[in-house]
Amino acid sequence: MKDLIFTIPKSKHTKEDLKLIFEEHPEIKFVSIVGIDLSGNDTDEKIPASLFLKDIDSFLNGVAIQTDGSSVVLPGIATLNDAKVDMVTDLEANWFVDYNFEHIDLDTNKPIGTLRIPSFLIHNNVAVDSRNILKSTIKTFKENLLDIFKKNPKTLEVYGIKFEDIKEITMTSATELEFWVRTPNEEVHIEELSTSQVLQEQYWTRTKGAVRTALEEALILMEKYGFEPEMGHKEVGGVKSKLDVNGQFNHIMEQLEIDWKYSDAMQAADNEIFVKILIQETFRRHGLDVTFKPKPIDDVAGSGMHTHLGVSLKLNNGKIINLFEGKKEDFLSSIGYGALMGILKNYEIMNPFISTTNGALKRLKPGFEAPVCIVTSLGVSPSIPSRNRTILIGLIRDLENPLATRFELRSPNPHSNIYLVMAVSYLSMLDGIIYALENNKEPKELLDELSKKPGDKADYLDKDRAYRSEEDVFEYYTEDERIKYFGKAPATIYENLINLDKYPEKLKVLKRDGVFSEKLINSFKLAIIARWSTDVCHRVINNHANEIRSFKKLHGSDALDLDVSNWMEIDNLRKYIMKDTYTSKSLFSRIKNALVSKDYSLASDLFIELEDKMIKLRNLYFNYTKNLLDI
Repeated sequence: MKDLIFTIPKSKHTKEDLKLIFEEHPEIKFVSIVGIDLSGNDTDEKIPASLFLKDIDSFLNGVAIQTDGSSVVLPGIATLNDAKVDMVTDLEANWFVDYNFEHIDLDTNKPIGTLRIPSFLIHNNVAVDSRNILKSTIKTFKENLLDIFKKNPKTLEVYGIKFEDIKEITMTSATELEFWVRTPNEEVHIEELSTSQVLQEQYWTRTKGAVRTALEEALILMEKYGFEPEMGHKEVGGVKSKLDVNGQFNHIMEQLEIDWKYSDAMQAADNEIFVKILIQETFRRHGLDVTFKPKPIDDVAGSGMHTHLGVSLKLNNGKIINLFEGKKEDFLSSIGYGALMGILKNYEIMNPFISTTNGALKRLKPGFEAPVCIVTSLGVSPSIPSRNRTILIGLIRDLENPLATRFELRSPNPHSNIYLVMAVSYLSMLDGIIYALENNKEPKELLDELSKKPGDKADYLDKDRAYRSEEDVFEYYTEDERIKYFGKAPATIYENLINLDKYPEKLKVLKRDGVFSEKLINSFKLAIIARWSTDVCHRVINNHANEIRSFKKLHGSDALDLDVSNWMEIDNLRKYIMKDTYTSKSLFSRIKNALVSKDYSLASDLFIELEDKMIKLRNLYFNYTKNLLDI
């Protein structure tokens, strides 16, 4: 492994350097041009290294390759009669070599490598991909903030600097990746998993067997790639594995988390995409399945991808200033408060780009350490940092390290498009920062507005809402109180998506400087609603149907009246959900018909009913089986 090359930094993206690298590393047999569509899918193709080297000038200085629009998610943009999409390499990002450790090159005795080159997707000379949206966001954020600093030098006095001292603005980000790992074809025992979670039997416990080996190997590989892993550990979900007759661990079903060091926003997003590939392949080599689904198992903790967001100034003298860090007596600076308030105010139009699947919304439920409300926590005082795990976005502070001050957005999951998560976050933060700085708001004024009660007057935040709580949001408030104070969370993807139509003033935040064009937003909406419809019709309903068929009559002639009554209620509910008659349609059929006719509002209401009925059915069947002596 010591003779392999894992990362090619931007300083080496020249014709001469690349030819030398390929000459010294003949094990790199392929090149893949990686674009990220609006759903967060990364393209992957195998271009022979010889072809790349032959046409290296075009790869480095123009269109690298062309693809059919049907191969990427860009509905309404790359249409059937205008489908050509160009892929242009990004010379400013790190390039990674993806090694296939199961395919050894006979000439070099090294694993076959594929050089993955991040790129932009161009349609009719316009960039239409997720990476470019983030790139445009970064440009807009920096330019607008620098413009304010230049026009209003007073905004820099709190940091003791002048505009001329600034070398650049740095936007730093990091992700925490959670995932489930299990032995293939292992049955899910929800009651056992749920009980283990409540008892916290797995959290931070020691990994064993193949899981330990795969986790250690993944962390070592991450170091090789320069990701600087900080830790890997068990999360709250999982059950204890068992030893088979050969002394090997089986019946593995565990939740893990891996964290690594922050980078600039674009590189952080690229890193997250590659780390997921690395983790999946590493665990698969050890006979383990990995899923990044946000809620792979009902009634058990889902997987998050907490996203950390920070902004700093780099000065000409090399000094770094954290723009969020406040004075000793303050939680945050004016810029920090503005950034936080920007996310809280605009989250309704952020969430459609963050929570895009049924599993994403199922994860965001009370009791699973996932956020359910648009609310933040700062701490009871500036001297006591908060670690409230029940809020949407938290303030992370280290009293000994001012550079560590940042925000942790807790709603993203591993299926979230990380490029769009960061884009909508930084654009919303910019909106709040502009409000704070252009109105010369002091930290105390902003803290008072952030801490307001519903009905209190506010210059920026919505009057009828509250935005801060130092309490356990799940336990301290009733459901009605949570809705009253912090707003009602969307129950379906459709409810989430229509916020882009309900809040046109807030949507302007994402359209600043044309970062999110109307065409891109419409394409995204078409993609998400199509995926939601397909998922409900062909996956959710089919899975529910199989589950319903498994709920069979178990009692015999010796059953008690309660057993008979329980089963009659179960059977009636099964038929209501699943069975059509000549005169009535089942809940399944009504949902499918609504989706086919594109009555998404009705389909959304019926889907909510279906999820409620399935929960009731599971509980009824659980109680029914628990009362039987013989099964």
